[in-house]
Amino acid sequence: MEYIGYFLIGIIFLILLVKIFAWPLKILWKLILNGVLGAILLVLVNLIGKYFGITIGINAITALIAGFFGVPGVIFLIIFKVLL
Repeated sequence: MEYIGYFLIGIIFLILLVKIFAWPLKILWKLILNGVLGAILLVLVNLIGKYFGITIGINAITALIAGFFGVPGVIFLIIFKVLL
């Protein structure tokens, strides 16, 4: 009977531990997904934009903006390029 109590405490501790570490993994997964989507969009903008005279140089700054913000970041870079 004593072992059942230890088992339940262990299960509760394990569930709490998984919940604590699952939250940062969700954020990390979202950042990775935004980064991949942003890189793909930058390449597509450069492929399609060369016909319209809009190309965005892929460097550390534009990669960080596109990677961190995803689609809105790429839209911002396009607007920024058109206005300047």
